Amino acid sequence: MTQPDTLNFFSVTRMTQLLCSLWLVVFFLTGSFAKAADGSESQGPESQGPENQGPESLVREIKLGMSTALSGPAADLGQNMYLGVRIGLAEQNTKGGIQGKKLRLVALDDGYEPVRTVPNIHGLIDQENVLAIIGNVGTPTAIAALPIVNDAKVLFFAPFSGAGGLRKNPPDRYIVNYRASYAQETSAMVEALIEQGGVKPEEVAFFTQWDSYGDAGYVGGVAALMQHGLSSPAAITHARYERNTLAVENALADILLAEPRPKAVIIVGAYAPSARFIHLARDAGIKALFLNVSFVGSSSLARELTEEPMAIHEFAQEGEAARNALTTFEIEHDETVDYSRGVIVTQVVPHPKDLLVPVVRDYHKALAEHAPGKPESFGSLEGYIAARIFIKALESLKEEPNRDNIVDALEKLGRFDIGTGHALYLDQQEHQASHEVWPTVFVDGEFVPFDWSQISSFLPR
Repeated sequence: MTQPDTLNFFSVTRMTQLLCSLWLVVFFLTGSFAKAADGSESQGPESQGPENQGPESLVREIKLGMSTALSGPAADLGQNMYLGVRIGLAEQNTKGGIQGKKLRLVALDDGYEPVRTVPNIHGLIDQENVLAIIGNVGTPTAIAALPIVNDAKVLFFAPFSGAGGLRKNPPDRYIVNYRASYAQETSAMVEALIEQGGVKPEEVAFFTQWDSYGDAGYVGGVAALMQHGLSSPAAITHARYERNTLAVENALADILLAEPRPKAVIIVGAYAPSARFIHLARDAGIKALFLNVSFVGSSSLARELTEEPMAIHEFAQEGEAARNALTTFEIEHDETVDYSRGVIVTQVVPHPKDLLVPVVRDYHKALAEHAPGKPESFGSLEGYIAARIFIKALESLKEEPNRDNIVDALEKLGRFDIGTGHALYLDQQEHQASHEVWPTVFVDGEFVPFDWSQISSFLPR
């Protein structure tokens, strides 16, 4: 008697499974996982973030992706860029979004390491189905992303990098920049040093990160020096340090041994190692002017230069083992030294406190409304400007945005203005909207604007 009961049990179970399977087919076909207009799949509620919008939300939102440094030695840069893009998108969402769709940013942490960028970009494109990648931070991470976005034909917009590899001629269709290049930043430095400051080309040295970022700044700077009479790159000192480390002592030794003694050192690095290098250089008696490219992160560098220097503390704690590498120079920390004097940073956006600039006023309003309590910074202003340009292109579209027509929309902007104080320009042959470089100098705990004609007053006597 038990066997028929058992058979009936399995028959009912199989029937239940069959009905469940049929229900799932209907579930898929009737739109709960319906294909969006661009062919991507909508995601379930668990992937929609704090809004918890439901599985049909992709048709109501435009999703953008970012892989950036949210942790590690360059975290301040990534967090600021993320903040700027986020408030720019939030501002547009309060106006109704784009074509009635909300804008959403999916940000993944790569710690400023290319090996982590690669899976992030794949995930954003293949799993998150983002319309475009925006505001990635760093040159080595950007270089790692390039073959992926080019193969997938996905826009890589406004990376926080001035590398030449992102600025080919003719340009890669899917790589569109906002900011001036590192070559333009270092060229502006060199021109001012030589023409305004009277520095000889051989009196300029370089301290750079040992990777594609450092190389991009160095190559641009050397090219500018060659145009101003440098006989050979071998005639100047090029000191380097490893990315994501504070190991700058060997680089400092190279600068200390340089002949002639440099009057200016162009720095192409991240804020933590750059600040340590400046501290140790000043302790060693180097009076040169230090000029940093924008990627250094002004707010972070200012903090490192004015607060109790972690780098110096670590150096002191290492004792004789650390001093052995530099015994010839007898470096000792001197609390009377002004580490902030003679430090310049070139910027690729207006000063974030200059309320005479229209886009800066808009940025302050967006910051107050969507990130109250967050301080202004050059990095978050750059992110905000990037978002504004992207939104301007989206607004020009009459059809549903997709991965191709958003590139077309950017290229059709031509000459346009978002209130930076300078006209911007994009077309099929010009994929860099801005070419402006703003110099700032460290005074009373912050970086303030100055004119290049004043540079001689910051040089060592």
